[in-house]
Order: sequence, then structure tokens, then C-alpha cells
Amino acid sequence: MKYTEEHEWLVADGDVVTVGITAHAAEQLGDVVFVELPDVGDEVSKDDEIVVIESVKAASDILAPLDGEIVEVNEVLVDNPGMVNEDPTGDAWFFKVKASDLSQMDDYMDEAGYNDFIG
Repeated sequence: MKYTEEHEWLVADGDVVTVGITAHAAEQLGDVVFVELPDVGDEVSKDDEIVVIESVKAASDILAPLDGEIVEVNEVLVDNPGMVNEDPTGDAWFFKVKASDLSQMDDYMDEAGYNDFIG
């Protein structure tokens, strides 16, 4: 698992990368009440804003961590956004992207680095 400074986690399975937010991010957001996901087939570039997430505290965007094509989205979150708080690093993943350049993952932190980052 890799982590971004935007509090996203990434797990690669071949060239398909599953993306979600960390437990730390979910805790900071508070109760998530709305999630808007990208469309399957969307071509995304690293740092594009592709997910809107709203909580009782704030609205924020989730950025594409890699260049590629959205190949799957977690539709369950649309009807049950609270899953983000219940299981942020498991069943509450947001999308899967077929990466055009997996070497972009090299820019991200491992778990120890992320834990140091959030202090």
C-alpha cells in the first residue's frame, strides 16, 4: 500500500490501482454524507479533481493519484457514503484506475512514511 500527501491510499494489482482515503482522512472529515464518483471510462491525469466528498464538517475533492483510465467505481458509496467512516481502507474504496505509468507510484510514501507524515 502506498500513501499520498492528500491522505489517499493506493494498492496496485498489475496496472490497476485501487484508490481510497486513509482512516486519518476519514476521521478528520467527520461523518461523510455525500460522495460523487467519476464515470467508468474517464481518462484522468495525475492531480485532476475527480471525486467530491462532503461531510458534516467540509467538502473536499479527491485527486487522481496517477494518469490513466477509470475502470471501476464503488457505487455502494453513492447510496451509503457513511461506509467511508466505517471502513476507509477496506470496502470503502472510491475507484480503480488503469495506470498509464505505474512509476508514478514511486512518488508516494509507504506506511511508515505516512505515519511520520501525519505525526
